Amino acid sequence: MAKISKRFKKAVEGVDADKAYSVDEAVKLIKARATAKFDETIEVAMNLGVDPRHADQMVRGVVSLPSGTGRTTRVAVFAKGAKADEAKAAGADIVGAEDLAEQVQKGEINFDRCIATPDMMGVVGRLGKVLGPRGLMPNPKVGTVTMDLKTAIKDAKGGAVEFRVEKAGLVQAGVGKASFTEAAIVANVKAFVDSVVKAKPLGAKGTYVKKISLSSTMGPGVKIALPSVNAGGAEA
Repeated sequence: MAKISKRFKKAVEGVDADKAYSVDEAVKLIKARATAKFDETIEVAMNLGVDPRHADQMVRGVVSLPSGTGRTTRVAVFAKGAKADEAKAAGADIVGAEDLAEQVQKGEINFDRCIATPDMMGVVGRLGKVLGPRGLMPNPKVGTVTMDLKTAIKDAKGGAVEFRVEKAGLVQAGVGKASFTEAAIVANVKAFVDSVVKAKPLGAKGTYVKKISLSSTMGPGVKIALPSVNAGGAEA
């Protein structure tokens, strides 16, 4: 059994594991306990009443966090000709076509988000086994297969977070840094939860959002009361 550090024991003091706090209270508790020597990431996790093994219960989407993510996002774009020039001008970190595909096949993945123009999907499609497990496969449903590269790159670098439900019905993402103000974190949490609620699939039955919790990289988890994040339709 792993030994609990003194720092973590101190961090859990004052946190009621059975209580669901308002989002404002939760953020205050999490920030006060993010005492690591680095700027901890604030993470939100949502337990959903869906079974992603069924196509009509899949939950995925993208949300632009109003306060940004607090991290530098490296963006790769699959494009050719004028579109490749457009991507470079828009601030893409890596731009290429077949040459970029070869790098990815070799395991050289030096980016956090991947965008492609529709005409490049024949090339990108062959990379599914490499990009898919890493959550990097471009998809038109989340705006990463598009001709509007300028907007897509701007969103990716400005705070866009892609989410997808995992096998156990869990959706989670980083929604800021411990150095953010409480108001900035609260705004990001609400935006994320709202987007997940709006992505409720037609096949979802019963309670959709079962639980929401907030934590920092090295800190304890804190439950959030659904009404405090304006998730009025979450229990539908």
